[in-house]
Amino acid sequence: MFGIPGKAAVTLTPSATRQITKLMARDGSQGLRIGVKKGGCAGMEYTMDYVSAVNPLDEVVEQDGARVLIAPMAQMFLIGTEIDYEVDLLEAGFKFRNPNVAEACGCGESIKFKDQPSA
Repeated sequence: MFGIPGKAAVTLTPSATRQITKLMARDGSQGLRIGVKKGGCAGMEYTMDYVSAVNPLDEVVEQDGARVLIAPMAQMFLIGTEIDYEVDLLEAGFKFRNPNVAEACGCGESIKFKDQPSA
């Protein structure tokens, strides 16, 4: 919808691809839908949900067996994002490297996008 023809809206690192593929197989889902919603101290938060059916308005990104669906209202915020899955001593989780983010809160759970009005 908002993408560049011939280029995926988001990219996945090999670690993210493995984790998404594992989650899809474990839960029998069609993929993971990524979105954004209002919340957190910086104004917006990422969302991730298992998908049992693909919405025809979703932007679908498939990479090495992993399928990510971008919710229609989130597409313009996520163009160019790299999704990684990181594991360290204290936590494991998906990390978004998004060029559209202007600032993030200290805990890293919420973001503010460029040209987004303050809450």
